[in-house]
Amino acid sequence: MRDEAWVVEVGETNAAWLATESRTARLAREYRPVDLGDGRVRYSARALGAARELGEEEDGFLTDDADGLRVWIGDDAFELERE
Repeated sequence: MRDEAWVVEVGETNAAWLATESRTARLAREYRPVDLGDGRVRYSARALGAARELGEEEDGFLTDDADGLRVWIGDDAFELERE
């Protein structure tokens, strides 16, 4: 599971924010989402676990339900796909 990663396309502005300004961006490197460029972000298994700790009032929180694994920014949800 350690080598697993998930990628999500959120747009360039949101990708930069998730990687540099979100609460998880302030954690140790292995727990941060990574901006891949072109509006895409990669979450390692550890980064995904850290993001699951966010409350739904925080941008960057995750939901995992019948609609899939999604990251939320404002009222917008973006689906993560296993890399």
